Parts: sequence; structure tokens; C-alpha cells
Amino acid sequence: MAAAAAAAALAAADPPPAMPQAAGAGGPAARRDFYWLRSFLAGGIAGCCAKTTVAPLDRVKVLLQAHNHHYKHLGMTAVICTYPLDMVRVRLAFQVKGEHTYTGIIHAFKTIYAKEGGFLGFYRGLMPTILGMAPYAGVSFFTFGTLKSVGLSHAPTLLGRPSSDNPNVLVLKTHINLLCGGVAGAIAQTISYPFDVTRRRMQLGTALPEFEKCLTMWETMKYVYGHHGIRRGLYRGLSLNYIRCVPSQAVAFTTYELMKQFFHLN
Repeated sequence: MAAAAAAAALAAADPPPAMPQAAGAGGPAARRDFYWLRSFLAGGIAGCCAKTTVAPLDRVKVLLQAHNHHYKHLGMTAVICTYPLDMVRVRLAFQVKGEHTYTGIIHAFKTIYAKEGGFLGFYRGLMPTILGMAPYAGVSFFTFGTLKSVGLSHAPTLLGRPSSDNPNVLVLKTHINLLCGGVAGAIAQTISYPFDVTRRRMQLGTALPEFEKCLTMWETMKYVYGHHGIRRGLYRGLSLNYIRCVPSQAVAFTTYELMKQFFHLN
């Protein structure tokens, strides 16, 4: 979800191209048509590619963050609308063989609604999700943008190449894009990770024995810190998440940069 949201937000943040000197029927003026739609498609495709790349690691991360004993040895509008789906996904991902509380997606929805406060039960952990989005997206975009700008300013020949849709614009080479995107993702994830851990534990709700002690974001953070500390609590599973988020953000930023050229956004 973070990768897709980040890519879509990055798409929306890009300014439209400058006004051309001359406009022909098939020239730059024509390419300005539906700019925001093409930008949205570029960001959406980037997010989908990034999410697909690391989807198998999501389940393992959930198990680590919630201290599932079977794995104890392992090292805004869009969010609100899709949050119940993420809640159910996390509950199903946390289940292990022989301990199935839910038989499927529909059963999970019905059970959560009936036993955990109705509709509001699907929004446990929403607050740390929202609070964690700002530092994650902000740091990720700032880091990537800074690395891109510095790289193209100081070593344009070594790191850059002319954009395929606009030879007057320099873009990073693909492997440099991957590197910058990965670094941006790692730094952003390090800063926002405690919010991610808090969100997952709150989402699991009654699946955890300490459910009654983790009803709010601050109670959950306090419980995790008090019982597990920083490294084994608030940052548990971070090393694995690097394996997940670094390629995810690398693919997201690189795909978006390629889609910008494909849709003539430079």
C-alpha cells in the first residue's frame, strides 16, 4: 500500500511541462492533453509493479511485527477507503496452519464486524497509519529528489542520459534510478517503521493475547516498548523490511521515471 500510495502521490506532485514555443497537431501541445491522467497512470503502474515485486514478503513482515511465536526466530482518502481490506489481509496473513480463526475473506469480515465493534472494528490502527504516512512519503520523495538533483548536477554524463520523450531533459540512468530509489526507501522506512509496527499490532486485535492492553496507538507503543524494547520491539523485523522496501521503492521510482517518458510527461 505504501509503495502504491507513494508512487501515486509522486505522480500528482510533478508539475506539468512548460508551455511550448510552437504547437503542432501532434507536437508538445497535444501531449499536454490529459496530463494528469497520464501522470496518474504512470504512478499507478509504478506502484503496482513495486507491490507485486515484494508481495510474498508482506506476510512474513506481519508475523515478525506481531511476535508470532511460530516465527520468533526470524531476523489519506485512498487509505481510509481501502483500510478494511488491509485489516482483513493482515488477519489472514497472521494465521498459521492449525490455528485458523477465519475460513476466508467473507468470514473474516463478518467476524470482525460482529465481535469487534461493528464498522469501527475495521479501522483499528488507522491513526498510526496516517501519522506514519507523512514522514515516510516526505522523506522518501525528498531523498530521491535530492539524490537525483545532486547526481545530475555533479555528474550528468556519468549518471544521466537524455529523456526519450524530451532530449533537452536529463534523467537518471536506470540502474542509478534503482539505487537512488532503494536508498530513499531505506531511509524513509527507518524513520517511519515504529508506526508500521504499531499499526500491524493494532490491526491484529483479538488475534493477540495482549489485545486489551493495545486499544490505542499510545498504549500499543508503550506496551511494545515496555515488553520488547526498541530493537526487538518497535524495530522488530526492520532488517527483513529492508529486503522488502528497498526493492519496492527502487522499482516504484524507476518505473515511474520510465512511465513519465512513455506518457511524454517530461
